[in-house]
Amino acid sequence: MKFAVFLNPQIPGSGYAAEANALAKRPIGRDTDSYQALLHEVREIAVHADRTGFDALMMTEHHFHSEGMEFSVNPLMFLTDLAARTERILLAPLGLVLPAWDPIRAAEDVALLDQFSKGRLRLGVARGYQNRWMNVLGQRWHAAAARSDGSSADNRNFDVFGEVLKIMKMAWTSETLHYKSDVLDYEVPYPHEGIEGWPAVEWTRTFGAPGELDEDGKVQAVSVCPRPYQNPHPELWQPFTVSDRSVIRAAQEDILPWMFTPNPDEHAAKARLYQEESAKHGRRYKLGEHTGILKVVGIADTREEAMARYGGGVPKDFAAFFGPFGYLEVLRTKEDPSHVPISPDKGDIKRMHQVEMALFGSPDDVKRGIQRMLDRMPDLEWFGLYLQGQQGVLPLDTVKRNLELFATKVIPEFGG
Repeated sequence: MKFAVFLNPQIPGSGYAAEANALAKRPIGRDTDSYQALLHEVREIAVHADRTGFDALMMTEHHFHSEGMEFSVNPLMFLTDLAARTERILLAPLGLVLPAWDPIRAAEDVALLDQFSKGRLRLGVARGYQNRWMNVLGQRWHAAAARSDGSSADNRNFDVFGEVLKIMKMAWTSETLHYKSDVLDYEVPYPHEGIEGWPAVEWTRTFGAPGELDEDGKVQAVSVCPRPYQNPHPELWQPFTVSDRSVIRAAQEDILPWMFTPNPDEHAAKARLYQEESAKHGRRYKLGEHTGILKVVGIADTREEAMARYGGGVPKDFAAFFGPFGYLEVLRTKEDPSHVPISPDKGDIKRMHQVEMALFGSPDDVKRGIQRMLDRMPDLEWFGLYLQGQQGVLPLDTVKRNLELFATKVIPEFGG
């Protein structure tokens, strides 16, 4: 099994865990000193994870977060900075929200980071669920935020995601690109019948990609450069795949799904669906292979000490911010009435631990939690440590010590 660190970068001193400071600097997302503190923490964590033996560093894409939570405006740029500071760890935007991107600009930027890092990129691709920014940045494609409810808006987001990914793949794998989309108002070249008046005709005929120009010197296709370092492109990942149709499409496209299904039995059911659908396309994965699971992890000498150390900021900001988006559903138990939403007051440290969204305790406690998953999915490929409520909330030394304990006490038991 391989191990990743997942960051929703949080500006230190933001959120309910540091309410007075966040209010004093409101909006803290536009405070330069506070943002520099975030950069320092994330850089320190990335270098520490690289040196202690983690396999990957993952980071979200979100915009307009004036409150300071999930402050990762452009994960490709952020990870380019971290690529220059690390040596071996894989770098993964988790994920690039495709309905908010121009497909060719996205393909170019991804190829650049893959070249900069010499193949250390794993590309997470996502649909985008937050309407505050998705409705703004996705307006070009008339793609609002994903709702996972089967509505026309949700279906539009689903279709745009698939089409942008299709064009990106063509840009990476074809020497020249000539395409007119039936889903997007998008054509390459533009106008599609050819671009007239290209001055450097002889130069392009001599040195350009074959097929770029027709006999009259009109641009008939474009060559998207550079190509990725990896052939044909970086491995594709997707967060956080929960709905069956997203799991099925991930299997169809050979995308590795990261799943936020804490209960080991529920995760095994999703992994089995992925396994069965992948087999229909000729990919014979073992149960859990080519999938990942995400959990909050907090290690101390005892379970009581871990619960006390991580029980402050972890649940408070999670319940207050993510709860209204429906993420408290991962805390549902069999005892909760199915027709009643999970209330924020249930988003506490005990509930997180009870449903195994979080693994808190000694190294042995955490190892037993991981083993419970492996008992159901012996070939689970990826385990992600979710630093929710840690980076930006706890002292940096505490966060780094937690990672170090996991790397030295837990990874050797399970790492390949």
